[in-house]
Amino acid sequence: MKSKSIVMALLVSFFAITVTAQTAIPAKYVKATIYLANGNAINGFIKDNIRQTSSVIFIDESGKNKKQYEGSDINALKTDAANFICIRGDFFKNLSAGKLNFLQKESNSSDKPLYNGIEPIFVNGTPGKIGDYYVFTEEKLTLLNKKTLDGFINTHLTTCTEAVEKAKAINGDMAKMQQVVEIYNAYTLK
Repeated sequence: MKSKSIVMALLVSFFAITVTAQTAIPAKYVKATIYLANGNAINGFIKDNIRQTSSVIFIDESGKNKKQYEGSDINALKTDAANFICIRGDFFKNLSAGKLNFLQKESNSSDKPLYNGIEPIFVNGTPGKIGDYYVFTEEKLTLLNKKTLDGFINTHLTTCTEAVEKAKAINGDMAKMQQVVEIYNAYTLK
């Protein structure tokens, strides 16, 4: 009788360890959903190599399959901490979503070779540098800086007086453009 209870206790503890091992997040990884360029969505865990190599290392939820995804393989990436979209191989953190998406560049894939079999293909990436701010709307990416701000205001914000006034009042502080985009997006929902 005693040996049966020991065997049962071992089986229960083994089962508990197995279940824990399958649901535990691996060290240096975060839970994420990747939306691939082919339209599929996959859930699992990623190791963030976005700034270093414009890529993420993905492990599926079972912990058995591991694969590196380049920015050019991905349409979007969602973690608990942030949402990203990928444009021409570069990752952008989506700071505000709506009719206008306010983005911050997180990687630079310019001159990074991708391979079609053994033949290298060089992706041009997007203009600007890591940390720059952008607006993405209707499949068009617009870099925001002091030179492009007036053009952006005149092209995209003219229908919303409050957004135009706020944009002119920020004195070139591009990080504050997030507030302008949020005002405009709220206006377009009315």
